[in-house]
Amino acid sequence: MRLPRCVFQRKSAIAVLMILKSLFLPPSSSCKLFFSNDPLKIVKAKGQYMYDENGRQYLDCINNVAHVGHCHPDVVKAAYEQNQLLNTNSRYLHDNLVDYADRLSKTLPEKLCIFYFLNSGSEANDLALRLARQYTKHEDVIVLDHSANCFLSAYHGHLTSLIDISPYKFRNLEGQKEWVHVAPVPDTYRGLYREDHEDSVTAYADEVKNIIEQAHKRGRKIAAFFVESLPSVGGQIIPPAGYFQKVAGHVHKAGGVFIADEIQVGFGRVGKHFWAFQLQGEDFIPDIVTMGKPIGNGHPLACVATTKEIAAAFAATGVEYFNTFGGNPVSCATGLAVLDVIEKEHLQAHATEVGNFLMKLLKDQQIKHPIIGDVRGCGLFIGVDLIKDQAERTPATAEAEDLIKRLKEKYILLSTDGPGRNVLKFKPPMCFNMEDAKFLVETIDKILTGKRIIKTFKNRG
Repeated sequence: MRLPRCVFQRKSAIAVLMILKSLFLPPSSSCKLFFSNDPLKIVKAKGQYMYDENGRQYLDCINNVAHVGHCHPDVVKAAYEQNQLLNTNSRYLHDNLVDYADRLSKTLPEKLCIFYFLNSGSEANDLALRLARQYTKHEDVIVLDHSANCFLSAYHGHLTSLIDISPYKFRNLEGQKEWVHVAPVPDTYRGLYREDHEDSVTAYADEVKNIIEQAHKRGRKIAAFFVESLPSVGGQIIPPAGYFQKVAGHVHKAGGVFIADEIQVGFGRVGKHFWAFQLQGEDFIPDIVTMGKPIGNGHPLACVATTKEIAAAFAATGVEYFNTFGGNPVSCATGLAVLDVIEKEHLQAHATEVGNFLMKLLKDQQIKHPIIGDVRGCGLFIGVDLIKDQAERTPATAEAEDLIKRLKEKYILLSTDGPGRNVLKFKPPMCFNMEDAKFLVETIDKILTGKRIIKTFKNRG
């Protein structure tokens, strides 16, 4: 029996209302947006700029994923053209896979010659953990943190295995597992051993040594020291040169391996070198390197590079490895295009030049504005530590949040990190230029000057 027309119309209207309602339901409280009080709807991006639904242009100082620039035409073209030919998993032979591995190998020390391709940084770090445990036959992992009371520090991904080794995450969940050991982050500005310490490198490395010794007393064995080459979530930290070498010595002696997480900072971002771990010196080579985010300029691609010995131990398990998205022809074509752009547009040298210029401008502001406690960085990885007082270096959390909000009103997108969410983090697309740097710093100066004038006026009143 056919329904009366009015009933059909009513049911259709209800269905439409239900769909509309679902579209406007608030997101889960675990899902966060930038500028949550006044979120942006971004509909287009190009280079270092993003555009909202009203066509307003924003300078993007956050997005290290769009490494060579949002929607770079060469990268888009490479993915599109390969997609027209073939897109399949890595269980078939294809030149793109071999060519890409070969190109990556030329950027790394010779001993890092085995590559596993994946589709995300989290997958890469999870695989690195598996490799380390299989090779060493140990379980325990050492990671970095600021202190037991900090809110933000080491972060290596959102898989269960990685939440377990990310103090940034596990402090809010079930707590620290018995096989996880936390060493102090080598922060010479607000860490345990600061810039006035006679030998902060040895002091921080000895903390790792002591952790290993204590673990051994409890019958634990170290599989890996897992570290971001430049801790980002921890506050844009630049570990002192020589720290990795000393730590690696202690870790290797304990039968463990050194894993360098380059997911935030690799591919020439630091300017001087292609990889951030190379800032430590030519004599330092990690046992495993993980890559993600910038590797595909937004395309789902990641990689783990390691040695023949570690790869052989992993293969001995008899468990085969492949990845649907990581090593497919389209992903590898995209990765190759990113490497081409970095080389063709001299983005590594560009990061050095523009980064040095931006650092100088920011250090000039440090002299002018007492709220700026420290300016640190390398290439286009820079942190500005905002403080309430020079002596205690108390994090200026509220002031940093207000500055970020005001910058957004001036069409500049920036964010904060660090143990007190007071560190301005600069990780823009690599095409960020001198004019962008001047506009950014001039705007920060105007905002901080205005706030200082208001505060002085209130004090006088």
